[in-house]
Amino acid sequence: MGLPNCGAATAGERLRSRFWRLLASQSKQQGESVATLSAAVNRSAVAGRLLGVNVGKSKSSADDSFDDYVAGLQKLGPYADYVVINVSCPNVTNMKANADVAVLERTVAAVMEARNKMGEYRPPVVLKIGPDNDLQQLRVISQVALDYRVDGIITTNTTRQRPGAIAVKEEGGLSGAPLRDMALATTREMYRLTRGAMPIIGCGGIRTAEDAVAFARAGASCVQVYSSMTVDGPGKAREIKDGVVTLLKGRKWADIIGEELR
Repeated sequence: MGLPNCGAATAGERLRSRFWRLLASQSKQQGESVATLSAAVNRSAVAGRLLGVNVGKSKSSADDSFDDYVAGLQKLGPYADYVVINVSCPNVTNMKANADVAVLERTVAAVMEARNKMGEYRPPVVLKIGPDNDLQQLRVISQVALDYRVDGIITTNTTRQRPGAIAVKEEGGLSGAPLRDMALATTREMYRLTRGAMPIIGCGGIRTAEDAVAFARAGASCVQVYSSMTVDGPGKAREIKDGVVTLLKGRKWADIIGEELR
């Protein structure tokens, strides 16, 4: 694994963890599960490997507050190869940055200002967005990311939607196979809107090498896998990587990034 991502971590009160594997639909649902901030993480010490730290909001903070993100960046940034600003977690109800453009812009501005004031080491900042945004919202998000020189975007988080025939009564974010098409479409739009100017980390419903390659061709510089590992086990990462090598037929991943939009 070349791009592990731990968290989300919050500066305040943590949420109660709930997790369900929905094997029939090859998906998982995660309820309130955001870990309390800890400095017990270390920047990756392995060449070619990056350790990311995902920073979120605590449930006790104000809806429009960005203080948790800034605190998380300042406390954990020195230990991370990149910091993820999670403005899209479906399990956090007090998060206006997910729907209010003005709050999102203030949040990004505050985080980038704090990052630029850090000491010698200033970790890259990556914005994690959801799969439920319409085109106009994506236009605004991409422009904010470009204006404030965010270092990358993760597409996408989990969804509150219940696509297809999935009947789940519990609230919380749904990921896995049902999320794939939504995440892929968001990846494609963000690559187009940012004109390939920043790295995109594709995430959402990636179960096969074919899925991974589809995200690359839509604009993903790399991909992350979560749910398929909870369903099929940790060997899934190696299975996908080996399959990607076969599918590339001697080409490099970089050769196909955004290929379908050229």
